[in-house]
Amino acid sequence: MLHYREDRKETLVYIVMWALVFLAPLASVYIHSLEHDATMTADVIPWGGVFAVWRQALVFLVAFLVHNYLLAPLLLGGRRRVFYFCAIAVLLSLFVTVQCISRPDTHKRHRLHERMEMRHGPKPDESGAFETPSGFDHRDMPPRHDGFEGNRFEGGKHQPPILIGEHDLVATIVFLLMLGVNWGIKLYFRHLRDRERMALLERENLEQQLEYLKYQINPHFLMNTLNNIHALVDIDPEQAKDSIVQLSKIMRFVLYEGSKQMVPLRQEILFLQNYIELMRKRVADQVDIRVSLPDMLPDREVPPLMLITFVENAFKHGVSYQQPSFINIRISIDGSTDSPQPASLHFVCSNSKIPQAEDRHGGVGLQNAKRRLDLLYADRYDLHIDDAADTYTVTLQIPLGS
Repeated sequence: MLHYREDRKETLVYIVMWALVFLAPLASVYIHSLEHDATMTADVIPWGGVFAVWRQALVFLVAFLVHNYLLAPLLLGGRRRVFYFCAIAVLLSLFVTVQCISRPDTHKRHRLHERMEMRHGPKPDESGAFETPSGFDHRDMPPRHDGFEGNRFEGGKHQPPILIGEHDLVATIVFLLMLGVNWGIKLYFRHLRDRERMALLERENLEQQLEYLKYQINPHFLMNTLNNIHALVDIDPEQAKDSIVQLSKIMRFVLYEGSKQMVPLRQEILFLQNYIELMRKRVADQVDIRVSLPDMLPDREVPPLMLITFVENAFKHGVSYQQPSFINIRISIDGSTDSPQPASLHFVCSNSKIPQAEDRHGGVGLQNAKRRLDLLYADRYDLHIDDAADTYTVTLQIPLGS
């Protein structure tokens, strides 16, 4: 689809370019008529001259089509440089041959003009002056060159050019310039195709990395949650049953909403509330859990399962059964919530640290969360982790999607 769209644009450029070339003679006649205050009608258009120009342009068009659709793909696709330049040499030879064959025979036209001059006498030229009488000895005149065809007049006789004339040389230069323009257009559209292909590959790679991170986060979250319920089975079987029901709600969100790119902010916060309530049933009473949420939530979207990693990390590493511990979670909205102006989510999760050398914050879940933030927001988010002596605080600020 990408190649098809760019090929259509390239073909359209060629059509416009050659349409202008074939319309140029008519435009020239029209401008000439304006300069002489004449009316341009079909009977006054010099169709003979126009058709002569079109015949010359048709030769260029055929050479262009051969190069554009047969020869240029050889070098662009297969890198067959030797074959390409050999083919260009053959094409150029054929082009020059056609130019020489189709060269107007000015020698015959001059001989015809001399016969008409001898029969009817001299005729005045455009300025009103009479031409040289037919009895004038042309051998007394210096050699003259035909400015268009390059034919020579020597010894009273017209002689055609030995190889190629001035017109043929100019046509060859124009032919080479045409090939250069063709290459310039093709390389430009190839650059556009390559750039869009790279953007598509980067986008697909980004989606694959995000899916990979999600598949790592979900089993990690499920494993910790099942461990919590397993602990509740021995402590309070009834609460364990309620926890299984609550876990089903959580897993429903993970299964049906976790695969989406964005989810409503209300659903993401409700998911966090269900998880926090589930964790309250497991931890001891001496764990102080405080949650602060905004009264009004904007109708915005966030990536699913983005905040759960930090909350889960706080419950895993910030709860102690031997000493008082705490977990404080605060979510606020910075910016206007009603207007379409950009707003951001401000998330702070702070917890006490367990004084055990072997217990460390971080791991697969936290590393994946950082990588996911990089992929989603690049430099548009702010993540700050304060690992103090007795507390561990995560501060995150992300823009809210519309």
